[in-house]
Amino acid sequence: MAKKLNSMRFLDSEGVSYDVLDFPDTIHSAQDVAEHLGVASSEVYKTLVLITAKNTPILIMVQAGHDLQVKRLAQVIGDKKLRMATHKEAEAVTGLKVGGISALALRHRRFPVYIAHTAANLDRLLVSAGQRGVDLRLRVADLMRVTNATVVDVTIPAEARSGI
Repeated sequence: MAKKLNSMRFLDSEGVSYDVLDFPDTIHSAQDVAEHLGVASSEVYKTLVLITAKNTPILIMVQAGHDLQVKRLAQVIGDKKLRMATHKEAEAVTGLKVGGISALALRHRRFPVYIAHTAANLDRLLVSAGQRGVDLRLRVADLMRVTNATVVDVTIPAEARSGI
């Protein structure tokens, strides 16, 4: 990656160290990113966009291989009408392509940001840099500080949902 992205410039301005990991931009799932980069899927987090009852977006970072329980998140934040954004809505409200949505790249938008409780078990994790094909590895504590993320217990392993 020759060009610094806004998320990288932001982290630089905050004094946060990070590693840039590139992968083909045709890879869209967090599981596939982990496999391609040769890292544990537990270290890769995807950023999902949800829409509140007031039609405002929120972001949540969820571990690869885990599913968001939307109803549970709705209870936690007190919004009965919370719903997942469609791909089209997610791209429209963020200005980023699905597969490249990043809380770091959107910090200037001041969207409420949440992170799954599973991140508390990690020292470092990978999140999108704001462009498909580019992830950043950084300390969980740094990510939470610069995004002002709130930890929530609202995910389950995907295999628990599918009964595997």
